[in-house]
Amino acid sequence: MQPVVTVGLDGSPGSLTAARWAADEAEKRRLTLRLLHAWPMLAPEPAGVPSEVDQNYWAKRLVHTAQAELQARHPGLTVVGNLVAEDAQEALLHAASDSEMLVLGSHGLGSIASYFMGDVSMPIVARAERPVVVVRAETHDEGTASAPAGRVVVALKLRESCDEVIDFAFHSAAARSVPLLAVHGRSVPLHARTPWGVDHHVSEEMTKDAREELDKVLRPWQQKYPQVDVADDIRLASPAKAVLHASEGAALLVVGRRAHRHGVAPHLSPVAHAALHHGRCPVAVVPHE
Repeated sequence: MQPVVTVGLDGSPGSLTAARWAADEAEKRRLTLRLLHAWPMLAPEPAGVPSEVDQNYWAKRLVHTAQAELQARHPGLTVVGNLVAEDAQEALLHAASDSEMLVLGSHGLGSIASYFMGDVSMPIVARAERPVVVVRAETHDEGTASAPAGRVVVALKLRESCDEVIDFAFHSAAARSVPLLAVHGRSVPLHARTPWGVDHHVSEEMTKDAREELDKVLRPWQQKYPQVDVADDIRLASPAKAVLHASEGAALLVVGRRAHRHGVAPHLSPVAHAALHHGRCPVAVVPHE
């Protein structure tokens, strides 16, 4: 199958914003865009039935309308519609497995914006085999097609291998021709805290050690993507706070999660949770070993 960017579509403002973002991303990456609408009550395709009695009329119209808008905005982009008679969560997980990325819309994962996106977003992000990007409805101004300009920010732990996360971030920055900011947050131990703040010598040593580790991790990727300008941001703060602060004004925030293993319940790290609930830009959650 030709590589695709898949977006979940339900007709809500959130999913339409996600579709516009996904179209822009697919064009940058030179991939096909697939609009997926899943509904368990979808009827078998009727033959020769007028639209007024076609049970699938509104589902077809939803996809066709979005497809026409996106095709007009991106004339050179291949956009395909996909209607499936499945539970939304299972359909999206299945689609994610053969996509370069899955894109979901959200008004904020703390509340249920719609059945299609609200109830299922978090389980999909935690279980999908491929990267999932969550796009908030306010990411674009009304009627704007392109993603806002800004750098790509990637959150790195440094204590575990996360090549998939780094590769996705570098590839995203290269596709946009924007800089990449690698962020690492490290909490200060209690013994280094003083009544007036943090012991200066300890903070300097921690920052120096973290920067050396980060430089070592990033070096081979800078060689692979020489066109990407890279900067680092080392913060002596909780990783979640460091990442949220650094992602202000970003075009995309990339975070990782451990790939789901059989017998272990899927879960998201505190950094991924914080990014999805409180981040203002699109958030890509990338599974890694």
